[in-house]
Amino acid sequence: MLRKSLFLFFIIASGSIVPLFAVNSRQTPSVQSETALKPTTAETDAGTYISQYLLQNHYRKVSVNDSLSQQIFNRYIDNLDGSKSYFLASDIERLRMMYANKMDDEFLAGKATVGFDIYNLFLKRAKEKMRYMKAAADTVHLNFSTPETLDLDRKNDPWPSDMLQLTDLWRKELKYQWLNLKYSGEKTKTIRAALAKTFTSRLNLLNRQKPEDAFHAYTYALTTSFDPHTSYFSPDEFDNFQIDMSRSLEGIGAKLQTEGEHTVVNELIPGGPALKSNLLKKGDKIIGVGQGRGAAVVDVSGWRIYDVVKLIRGRKGTIVRLKILPASQGGRGPEKTVELVRDKINLQEQAAQKKIIQLNARKIGVITIPSFYLDFEAQQQNSGNYNSTSRDVARILNELNAEHVDGVIIDLRDNGGGSLEESVNVSGLFIPSGPVVQISDSAGGKDVLKDEDSRVQYSGPLAVLVNRYSASASEIFAAAIQDYSRGVIIGERTFGKGTVQSLIKLSRPSSIVEKRPYLGEIKLTVAKFYRISGESTQHKGVEPDIIMPSMINTAAIGEDTYTSSLPWSIITPSFYKPTAEISPEKINLLRQKFQERSLSNPLYQSYLKDIGTLDQIRKKKAVSLQDSAVKSETETINRIEKQWVKGPDAKNELSKDAVLNQSASVVADLAEIEAGKPAARALPALR
Repeated sequence: MLRKSLFLFFIIASGSIVPLFAVNSRQTPSVQSETALKPTTAETDAGTYISQYLLQNHYRKVSVNDSLSQQIFNRYIDNLDGSKSYFLASDIERLRMMYANKMDDEFLAGKATVGFDIYNLFLKRAKEKMRYMKAAADTVHLNFSTPETLDLDRKNDPWPSDMLQLTDLWRKELKYQWLNLKYSGEKTKTIRAALAKTFTSRLNLLNRQKPEDAFHAYTYALTTSFDPHTSYFSPDEFDNFQIDMSRSLEGIGAKLQTEGEHTVVNELIPGGPALKSNLLKKGDKIIGVGQGRGAAVVDVSGWRIYDVVKLIRGRKGTIVRLKILPASQGGRGPEKTVELVRDKINLQEQAAQKKIIQLNARKIGVITIPSFYLDFEAQQQNSGNYNSTSRDVARILNELNAEHVDGVIIDLRDNGGGSLEESVNVSGLFIPSGPVVQISDSAGGKDVLKDEDSRVQYSGPLAVLVNRYSASASEIFAAAIQDYSRGVIIGERTFGKGTVQSLIKLSRPSSIVEKRPYLGEIKLTVAKFYRISGESTQHKGVEPDIIMPSMINTAAIGEDTYTSSLPWSIITPSFYKPTAEISPEKINLLRQKFQERSLSNPLYQSYLKDIGTLDQIRKKKAVSLQDSAVKSETETINRIEKQWVKGPDAKNELSKDAVLNQSASVVADLAEIEAGKPAARALPALR
């Protein structure tokens, strides 16, 4: 509605609460009801500050007008009803006419009235659906021999035109959930009871909704229209969300975030039970939590994240069971239940570690860096012995040099980043002095972080192994090694997170003594990372020199999957002198050798075939609701995971790591090229 254009700076953050369910409508949208939620005074004040900070402190500028208003509206509706299984087409048409061009005016005024109006309708429709699903679970006979399907990706589908279409969709959803439970090990009698219990629980949750749920749902749609990681945290949410279960409390060693109605594993902490067990993966959706081996698993779909965290945390030595939708299956069924023993984090297991792959006469050292860590407080206190990635990697390199390895692999797979300082310092172990990364702020200012030490800790053949979960500081290191032509980048394109965040506290003026001054926190992007070549790592990530795919569902992971992510861009390059150790000719030769070897390697070809099979399953827009088809697909997924995903009982973890094996052979090829003698072709063995 706003006719005059204003401009906004943009931000990036993560982990805001979003709505749990979506809404259905068979009636004309109504903005009033006896139980309508309304913004609290604190939320009204917080909305004003959120608007101000978005206008004044963000990296990117956009016009505040009807176009932005419609983006916010569309995102809000999509968050509430992404499956298009709640609203009718007529509801959407009316809501659009009433509200689509009002969001920008509300934003500038710091109000959330429209957001609450839509959310109240959402609650009404969501309750209608849950009542229907509960009644159907109790009474309806489902035929699983009929060859019909359910669309899981309904983004481009229309909303149902009438209640007949809507209830038919609900019936299919019920069949899908039934089959998920069946192939998760449940028996027919318990499936019906479990579904009825789940729908009752969700209905009770909807009946307990508070103003903060509506405020967060609307605010999340607002902030993510500017940037996918922008978040607002209420005081209670921030206190709970910032709890690091792995370090400050005994638990499973995982950081969680909310996506839609699900709690999702965002990070696994090195040294924690979750990572050591290899049963939980980044991106897994947690849909249930149970205490001990005997207690029932509680459905947590749609719960506030801090309530889920409270269930998962617990004393060392106690058992927690998590029901998950595995990320490897693209969020599809069947559900799986994993059992973890809570524990404290073993700090030693957070540190960089080494192993050696023996290729007959060739020895390839592997340094796994789970994150770029730094004990900043101990460093500031000049403690003689503090945790530091660069210190640990330097020590390991000395050990590998003493063992006369023929090459080194830096394994950054699943490394989500960490200390920028440590990323720069680790880069300096492999290159002469010079720039490592550039940082550009919204005003056009530029800062260049450099390696000031001319010493090179290791100068031999080098490769950096990355995957789609390698992000932020990991991308800075990999990009620097690539730009200096110091080593070969192997794996798949990295995540593409090239932004710098700042956390800002929202507080009322101290003069308002009768009110609680603290209103929460907002996380903003204030700068972007750039390679020394001038290219951004944002959105595009770092492209490998030699591609080796992983089991990660790359179509759903990465900065480029967000519709509002900051764009890739380029600035003036820094002055630096490449080492020229890795020339384009060497890369081409290494690719050729890799292709020849991989084609004749039955284990690697089997690995590629299984990735292709898994990708075909993930890409299916619709899932079968026929028992025999679901059984076949489930067995295929289970076989692939058993073959390639390392578990706690794996006899030889290296034997299952096809990518690491192939990477070691590439480094051996590089050593051959540099030394002028043949490389070994024996199967690797863990030392």
